[in-house]
Amino acid sequence: MKKLLFILLSVFTLSAANARTVDVTAAYTGASHFDQVEAGATVALSLNALAGVEAKYVKDKHVEPEGFKNPIYSVYLPVHLDFELLQINLTPFYYFKNKSEDNPYQDASAFGLKTLFVMNLQDDTVNDLYTNAFIGASFARQKGTAFFDEGDVSDQYYSQAAYTLGFYKDFFRTFGFQASATAFHYPDGVSDVAAFRGVLNQQDLAEAQTLDVTRDLGKYTLNARLTRMWPDNGSTIYLGYAFGEYHTADPQHSFMVGNSFVLAQRISVDMAYNHVRTVHNENKRDIFYVRLGMSF
Repeated sequence: MKKLLFILLSVFTLSAANARTVDVTAAYTGASHFDQVEAGATVALSLNALAGVEAKYVKDKHVEPEGFKNPIYSVYLPVHLDFELLQINLTPFYYFKNKSEDNPYQDASAFGLKTLFVMNLQDDTVNDLYTNAFIGASFARQKGTAFFDEGDVSDQYYSQAAYTLGFYKDFFRTFGFQASATAFHYPDGVSDVAAFRGVLNQQDLAEAQTLDVTRDLGKYTLNARLTRMWPDNGSTIYLGYAFGEYHTADPQHSFMVGNSFVLAQRISVDMAYNHVRTVHNENKRDIFYVRLGMSF
């Protein structure tokens, strides 16, 4: 059933090309521990509004006893509103029910809403200086299994929120710098939770400078990104860094480098490499990413 829904969603995404203005994307992210495929389409509803649909497929390569039996499917409905001095991004999402390899653990699923408000603080078109500040507030509820420090195991719903604050500075349409910080909050409490078996990728609540699928319950993340731009030919080279601490995992660093460019008229490509490691170098991951975008 889930596969059928995923196929139908993909067909709907591609059929959006019949609209007057539409951007279609397809991306693959690969690493030693997972494969991820995503596809989406965004349609211009008006000069100030965009709406779209996205779908993701994630397959864990190393399924532990508390892992998942089937691939993880999720859908997203992003909406973008532009009010000149203020931009609003709203993205509700839903994770389809997924079973565990170990029968005592309950099925896992999740749903939530990601919001981001971007404010224009500087728009100097004479000197090509631009500054934006952004604030994010996102919420999610998961159905999964919690493992406690005392050894107890509990199937339950788990709620969480993420709050982001950051800014982006554009220098002469040549260099860009972005920095942000995100704090996570758990109304149900998390102090005695050693691990949580859930399907939610924490980056659905707040994006960090990493390509990894992060399901551990975070405390906070710090992120920075430097971009070199060539606007005349539509290409960029970017460097990203993130540091995060977690309730259910060791702190980790993320280093990313990427290149986006125009391949042909109305076709763009984004490629990136990401190295992630814990502070004690005990868990190192290398992740590769490629995305193809087309405009109609």
